[in-house]
Amino acid sequence: MTRTEYPWLLPSAMADPELPGDQGGRSRRTVRDWIVDITAFLFAAGIGLLAAATIEADRTTSDGVLFVDCLIGVVACCALWVRRRWPVGVAVGLILVSTVEPVASGALLVALFGVAVHRPFRPAAAIGALALVTAPVQPYLRPDPGSSLIESTVVGVLLSLLVLSWGMVVRSRRQLVVTLRERARRAETEAGLRAEQAQRLAREAIAREMHDVLAHRLTLLSVHAGALEFRPDAPPAEVARAAGVIRDSAHEALQDLREIIGVLRSPGESDGDRPQPTLATLDELIAESRLAGMKVTLDSGITDPAAAPAATGRTVYRIAQEGLTNARKHAPGAEVTVMVTGGPGDGLTIEVRNPAPTEPFEQVPGSGQGLIGLTERATLAGGHLDHGPAPDGGFGIRAWLPWSP
Repeated sequence: MTRTEYPWLLPSAMADPELPGDQGGRSRRTVRDWIVDITAFLFAAGIGLLAAATIEADRTTSDGVLFVDCLIGVVACCALWVRRRWPVGVAVGLILVSTVEPVASGALLVALFGVAVHRPFRPAAAIGALALVTAPVQPYLRPDPGSSLIESTVVGVLLSLLVLSWGMVVRSRRQLVVTLRERARRAETEAGLRAEQAQRLAREAIAREMHDVLAHRLTLLSVHAGALEFRPDAPPAEVARAAGVIRDSAHEALQDLREIIGVLRSPGESDGDRPQPTLATLDELIAESRLAGMKVTLDSGITDPAAAPAATGRTVYRIAQEGLTNARKHAPGAEVTVMVTGGPGDGLTIEVRNPAPTEPFEQVPGSGQGLIGLTERATLAGGHLDHGPAPDGGFGIRAWLPWSP
């Protein structure tokens, strides 16, 4: 919160967001300001005329005194035109003048209202206390023939309290309006930030999904294209099989990419036309890897893979997919073991291990972001994932994921 956002906190300015003319605000009055000021002037002049008529009716008052009273009343009413710039000074001056001049009473009420509206509680209360203390002075010095001292004092005190209370109510309402506007602006800003954060999280999720999906396909392309490049004398049957794997992997990669783009274009939460992989589709992943020439052993102790939670099964599938992809990159020709155990209540444990490579191969570039994404995915699912080299020179991935009974 800053003082410029909440102008009523400024001690030396008229802190009213709707009434300009303070030291820190606009110098020109609006149409509404002119209407308010003219109305206040006419109100003060009307009260002053009534007071002047009462003084004139008192035959003990001379014409000279009446003339001075009217002149002071005009000056008091004109002083209201500068109350926007100096509300406290004008109010204090009118309080002192009103102690001896009944004609300035109307201008005093308007000045008290302005202080209550445009000043915090403490200065407004101080000005109000000064007005209440001096309320008995004027009827004592210049008593009204039609009322007693007590009656005149009570009326003066009640009018001052009424005007001050009304002004404070108006000030509170204006502060409430300013606060609500500020909250609306803040809520709009926060909504924009939440939307940006949601977009960022969606982009990160899509990036992880693209890596998990496409890395598996593109690795097949790289491995088999490299084999064709470095073994131009391979048998025609092996060349045809490698070319078929390349073609199928390219088609699958394009299909997966279309699904991800479809999710981006879809206004809802659709995941595409094809079902997402689960634990039940792990066999298809193993079969696809074997068809590509990998040696994969699957040891699954899950009797009913379809009963596993969809999110957990999808995470297991992605871990196995990333493990097979890494084995294809860094240990081609080595036999990979995929082991899945567990059940409801115990959770799911998946291990993907491969020994050290036994034959030379061309290193496929990789950044290690896949394992980082898998670790994050497992943590978000409520489990954990460990990976690292084995003592025999191989590599292993082990993860545990919860499975509620």
